Amino acid sequence: MSCVAIAEDDHGMQRDYWYSVARRRDGLEDVAAIGRHAARRAVERLSPRRVQTGRFPVLYAPEVASGLIAHLLGALSGGAQYRKASYLLDALGHPVAAPHLSLVEEPHLPGRIGSAAFDGDGVATWSKPFVSSGVAEHYILSTYSARRLGMHTTGNAGGVFNLSVHGETRSVDELLAAMGRGLVVTELMGQGVNAVTGDYSRGASGFWVENGEIAYPVDEITIAGNLKDMFMNLALIGDDVDERGNIRAPSLLVEGMTIAGD
Repeated sequence: MSCVAIAEDDHGMQRDYWYSVARRRDGLEDVAAIGRHAARRAVERLSPRRVQTGRFPVLYAPEVASGLIAHLLGALSGGAQYRKASYLLDALGHPVAAPHLSLVEEPHLPGRIGSAAFDGDGVATWSKPFVSSGVAEHYILSTYSARRLGMHTTGNAGGVFNLSVHGETRSVDELLAAMGRGLVVTELMGQGVNAVTGDYSRGASGFWVENGEIAYPVDEITIAGNLKDMFMNLALIGDDVDERGNIRAPSLLVEGMTIAGD
């Protein structure tokens, strides 16, 4: 269930949305609450500004942090490994992220969107870490990709099932205070990610932070970096997990990204 809201002021119109998804109807958010949330997000984006170009910390909100995690998982997928189309070739046993980040698959959580007893090949699923304390522990393998690599399947034909981000967490207020000055990203545009080199460049909008507090909305900016550096420079993990998808991600604070504005 979803809602798109449009807000307008003297400086133009802004759009935003919210949605709810669940395995059972009684797990969905209230319709009115979804509408209010979408409307509030749209109003908060009114009268956006541009920001100066420079290197700043970037805080990925949960709704976009899952996409960032997906890039790392894609680099660890069996298909990317046997095609040699990954910036993390032969990464098993090596650091691929900051030591306080772990990515754990939990496919048997009751009632979760991504729960599954078996994968697309009919192989039974089980809990496992793909990244443990920053180190790559497993590739994400189907029976075919495992055979191509001379390995055993991890029960992941069709992708991951309930991937969770583990590590010491902080509140959103603590994340904002830690970044001091920087960008909170709530929406990303474009497909500027090179899975082979890890180069990352996306259009973005969100909110500018000054002195650890939200100052004003921003849009028409670009954020850039390299995925390998971004995950190694992951500074802090939030406690605000978005439970709605197959990748259950919280806010992620990444240090030292390039922001292109004015």
